[in-house]
Amino acid sequence: MSITIKALTPDMINDYFDFFDNRAFSDNSPFYPCYCNAFNMSLEQIKTQLFARSELYGKGTEGWRKVLRESAWEMVKSGIIHGYLAYDDDLAVGWCNANDRMNYYRVGEFDMDNIPEDVPPFSCSERGDVKSVVCFEISPEYRGSGIAGMLLTQVCKDAADEGYSFVEAYPKDKLEDDSPAFTGPLRLYEKFGFKEYARIGSDIIMRKALK
Repeated sequence: MSITIKALTPDMINDYFDFFDNRAFSDNSPFYPCYCNAFNMSLEQIKTQLFARSELYGKGTEGWRKVLRESAWEMVKSGIIHGYLAYDDDLAVGWCNANDRMNYYRVGEFDMDNIPEDVPPFSCSERGDVKSVVCFEISPEYRGSGIAGMLLTQVCKDAADEGYSFVEAYPKDKLEDDSPAFTGPLRLYEKFGFKEYARIGSDIIMRKALK
């Protein structure tokens, strides 16, 4: 296994969808179908673009997957979705969604059946201050091999190079070891030097200072 981490660019779109289509949820994950686009969409956009379009595809899991995939395709091509892919040689096997906090309408865990209202960032007031980590997804057969840590390390390195003051993440307060959590486990952030900054319900805002 030879893992490399690459920042997502629009020309990597086929790798992005190859990962989400074929490996991300191959263990019947409860997060299927997902293409990691709802963080960057307002509640109004989700209602008018995703839910309205899903009606045209007959609803259901496959209709929902199709509309999410189409939306994500547009967002990756336009550079709205940002993050990092982990590769084993040329095969994408992991993903981390990371972006300027001001580019997200929500952070922390949620599901598409109970989408929270848009939450403006109270922890920063301008672009270039806080880089947020909102999601990890690792191919089932690669979990436990340190890829999430490699992705997080690259996020922090690039954020520091870009002049950010902090990297933030949003794990759950209490989570069983075998429970799925796309935000990443608390212990991951503690291991990489993040400290608790605030709490919103059962979500913890974990921060790492870069300056």
